[in-house]
Amino acid sequence: MDPRDLWSEALAGVLARPVRTALTTLGTVLGIATLVITLGVAATAGNQIVGRFDELTATSITVEVPEAPQEAVGPLVAWDAPAALTRLRGVASAAALAQSERSSNLTVTANALVDPTRVTGQSLAVVAATVNLPAAARGRMAQGRFYDEGHVRRRDRVVVLGADAARMLGVSRLEHAPAVFIGGRAYTVIGILGAVGREQSLSTAVIVPPGLGRDFGLKEVTRVLVNTTLGAAELIAGQVPRALSPSRGGELHVITPPSPTRARDGVENDVNGLFLILGLVSLVVGAVGIANVTLVTVMERVQEIGLRRSLGAARRHIAGQFLLESTLIGLAGGVIGASVGIVAVVAVSAARQWTPVLDLRLALAAPIAGALVGLLAGLYPALRASRMEPVEALR
Repeated sequence: MDPRDLWSEALAGVLARPVRTALTTLGTVLGIATLVITLGVAATAGNQIVGRFDELTATSITVEVPEAPQEAVGPLVAWDAPAALTRLRGVASAAALAQSERSSNLTVTANALVDPTRVTGQSLAVVAATVNLPAAARGRMAQGRFYDEGHVRRRDRVVVLGADAARMLGVSRLEHAPAVFIGGRAYTVIGILGAVGREQSLSTAVIVPPGLGRDFGLKEVTRVLVNTTLGAAELIAGQVPRALSPSRGGELHVITPPSPTRARDGVENDVNGLFLILGLVSLVVGAVGIANVTLVTVMERVQEIGLRRSLGAARRHIAGQFLLESTLIGLAGGVIGASVGIVAVVAVSAARQWTPVLDLRLALAAPIAGALVGLLAGLYPALRASRMEPVEALR
């Protein structure tokens, strides 16, 4: 049988019932479109997740400062040491904190009235920090302001409350300069720190200037927060110890973020794996639809098969005709489905203001996958058609 004749016969068979062919193709269209959409959206969403990871995690460095030995002269890290870090190229912000076991569970009250009938105090942590803590903690002030260098130099008795600490103490407005009492001493609340991107424990803490930290045993820095520009974390991590403590930098413990490349690959693989399964399930549903309709077509065209066999068509000719028909249906569904999927990925990305990410190989492979699905779906119907005997078919 000439290949041109096979092509014309298969094309005529596909176009003989256009409505049925369109409905059959729709199954493949949905499967391929779902596959392209899920993988495209997964890659796009994975790119956004990695971008957020880069913004919040891949640029954050934490330096743990161990307790200095008794024979040491001076603190391991001075309170003004983070100012030297900001002069390093790639450092966006830095702040020093001090917290100890003694200051982690202090009774804080919002008034000096002692009422034995109810609990008026809250057990909160007191943290001493430098003036640029909000930037280093990636936070913002919900109310009021953070203390500045003037407060530190004058040793003003001012504090800033974390959002949860303010709620527990019942401090919601700062117009009348409310005070909190710690150890019987009054401290004026000048600000409430809102949401923070790191150091979540600050939301339940009372933050005091470094000078006042001595009242709670917070004399030396215990932790330094550093934020870098994107891509500079690894370089800055190697420079931080020497910048904070030139002579004893080796005693500091620097915690660096994991590799963004490894995180990106992990996120993309996990998301792609999940959505690939969903796309394949949709594709299998489309294949079952093609197989079912092709089998029905074979049963309806029994007389045509018998006539072809009686005129000399071999089994392979009958099988080839039906295989080509199912492959054409799958190919058409793959082309249409890939086009619909690409448009959908771009539309979703535009609606979410994302940058669409779609592998070109996927768009090119989708029509081939559709044709392969059609070929596999037509195997059984084609074999059944080829096994029909001419006499039985004509009868």
